[in-house]
Amino acid sequence: MAYSTISKPSLHFNTKLWTGNGGTQSITGVGFQPDFTWIRERSEARGHNLTDAVRGAPKYLSTNSDGAEVTSVSTTLTSFDSDGFSLGSYDDVNKNSQTYVGWNWKAGTTGSGTTTGSGTGKAYSYSVNTTAGFSIVKWIGNGTSGHTVPHHLGTTPQVVIMKNLDNAVTWIVGHKSIGFNKIIFLDTDAAAATDSNAFADTDPTSTVWTMGTGNGGNDNDVNYIGYIFSERKGYSKFGSYKGNNQTGNNAPFIYTGFKPAWLMVKKYSDTNHWIIWDNKRSTKNGFNIIDKKLYANLSNAENGADDVSFLSNGFKFNTNTGDWNEVQDYIYMAFAEEPLVANVGASIPATAR
Repeated sequence: MAYSTISKPSLHFNTKLWTGNGGTQSITGVGFQPDFTWIRERSEARGHNLTDAVRGAPKYLSTNSDGAEVTSVSTTLTSFDSDGFSLGSYDDVNKNSQTYVGWNWKAGTTGSGTTTGSGTGKAYSYSVNTTAGFSIVKWIGNGTSGHTVPHHLGTTPQVVIMKNLDNAVTWIVGHKSIGFNKIIFLDTDAAAATDSNAFADTDPTSTVWTMGTGNGGNDNDVNYIGYIFSERKGYSKFGSYKGNNQTGNNAPFIYTGFKPAWLMVKKYSDTNHWIIWDNKRSTKNGFNIIDKKLYANLSNAENGADDVSFLSNGFKFNTNTGDWNEVQDYIYMAFAEEPLVANVGASIPATAR
């Protein structure tokens, strides 16, 4: 039985839906002041819009692009508020009559310091939520392999997502299931590739992660941002599975220990897109079937069928498409709607079917 100290996951991660008005509006009902918000229009082909509190609004990045940070658009996400965020009139976040989704994570405890390891120490700043295992870190590269950056999670992270802020350079993802001697790119459909530069063939520790050389994360005097995740039982799970090309009862079931609220999957043994589902966009109200997906690396509008079911203790695929269920290897990231059992020592079952 999976126990969790996080009895209400929605205090740390929550999905919010809205309809654009073409002007300005404040989105409330998130349940906390977010520190990282990932926005995507649902109804048209449109770019992703990622803003965090360490870089500050209205600066944003797009996962469907290798582009540098955009700093000049003051009509995107304009502020993080106590129960949500405020928007300007930019079409990516607030076009009149179009529908949107915002995925929100809470960090919150801020600080700054000097990086460690090989080479010259450089300035970094951060916002961290040790309870939920999430930190946002902005640092300056030093161009020396073995450069280490503190993440302040207190436990070893399983996922590190990095982006060069100053230049058009691909997003770098390290994931425990493919090993930190390999990388995969968030903005493309490419398979995982062996790479000794990005993470210097070194696994993260409970205090730092390590970088090699190159513009993926460590060019000298270049600015970078990192989103770092460490599993918390009953709240988050970052793992892998093998597809079997089967449907129905024979399709893969992946145990997480909670009912998912958000799921992102990527085939890493071959090319395929990054797929995102969540529990708010589905039109199958009252059921476990999640029928709407978006692509992290594409600008395509929302689409889908009865792709996946979110169950009380994990997720199960209903179809055998190559995006998530060929006889190939896949990685995933999942965050909880409800833990299977919350509060250590208690018997509070999740209410999901």
